[in-house]
Amino acid sequence: MQKETKKKIAIGIIAAIGFITTIKLAIIYYNANFNPYALSSFCSVNDFIDCDGIARTTEAQFLGIPLAYWGMFFYSFVFLMLFAQKLKNFKLFKFMEVFKNPLDYIASLGLISFLISMVLLCLSLFEIKKLCVLCAFTYILNLLIGCIAADFKNGGFVKSVKQSFLDFVDAVKIKKYLIAFIVVMLAAAGFLTYTRVTFKFAPQVKRQYEFKEFMQKKNKYAVKGNILGDEDAKVIVYTYSDYQCPICPVHNVMMHKLAKEMKGIKIVHRNLPLDTSCNGYLQAPFHDGSCIDAKYAIAAEKQRRFWEMNNMLFEKTPQTEEAVLKYAAEMGFDTEKLQQDANSPETAKEIKAQIDDAYKRGIQGTPSTMINNEAYVGIKTYKEYKEWVEKLGAEKR
Repeated sequence: MQKETKKKIAIGIIAAIGFITTIKLAIIYYNANFNPYALSSFCSVNDFIDCDGIARTTEAQFLGIPLAYWGMFFYSFVFLMLFAQKLKNFKLFKFMEVFKNPLDYIASLGLISFLISMVLLCLSLFEIKKLCVLCAFTYILNLLIGCIAADFKNGGFVKSVKQSFLDFVDAVKIKKYLIAFIVVMLAAAGFLTYTRVTFKFAPQVKRQYEFKEFMQKKNKYAVKGNILGDEDAKVIVYTYSDYQCPICPVHNVMMHKLAKEMKGIKIVHRNLPLDTSCNGYLQAPFHDGSCIDAKYAIAAEKQRRFWEMNNMLFEKTPQTEEAVLKYAAEMGFDTEKLQQDANSPETAKEIKAQIDDAYKRGIQGTPSTMINNEAYVGIKTYKEYKEWVEKLGAEKR
């Protein structure tokens, strides 16, 4: 058996394994982003080895196309190159004649895909801080494909890249192939523009962009006093928050912007600390320190500075009384009175009443929003909140 034939067989086997692996990755991606009833995949073992977690990140796509789909395209192209010499004899695949040195194309793309894979691995380990074992497996396969295809006795990857470029230049010198190439590139650009703008295949990215404005630590819509919105508003928006909840600061900024842009609404804050030290409904510790934050938020109302305290608690997320008092002193609060009010029986009673009221209404998580006894547990986009209050009679300022 000739050496080139052996290479093609080996590459074909590896590419087949890679294609099957990317199909599995595509299924994981779909379940993670489109199927709310899907169970965790087999490769989501813990907080670090978590294929599902990575699939939900913005890094799981490129130009609106899931990376798993790009992988399938790569392995499909490898198969085309393996059979290029035979396919060119068929009228439909006559264009394959431009690929004069298929193994060089495979080696070049194998190298490029591996280098891209290393960038993705760095993002995974150092930014996302998770590892997808199936993804890592394809990275190895990509390197193997490139190494097998390359002729290391005759220039290796350098020769392959150079030869592939020369073959491409020769191909586009032929008018019909130049036109075909331009048409394909325009079609690809149009499709990728569509996927990048709509994010039809990457809803997690679209959602991230919708929340991006509100993910800054500093609340640029912050107000002072105890009133957020119009005091005599017809539409009362109740928000249920936990000051140690990671997504609640985003919700808080949204509510402030909503009050600034819409008239006829008032935002009323309700405490729902998910902390066993004051929440008797919980079975295990969760957001430690949120009970301390809640009682200081209530105490701040007595100094007519609730929303200032509220924003500080979301921005600084203090977990101890000492930390809260430190920040409060910097803000000019009467800390002696603040501490006395925070630890009063009345404040403890108020926190319990707010927690009891939330659970009676079926609200057990944060952030939550309730308008006219209609509650939503979780977070909506700003556009959805705006449409909600407009539907109930609020108007733009």
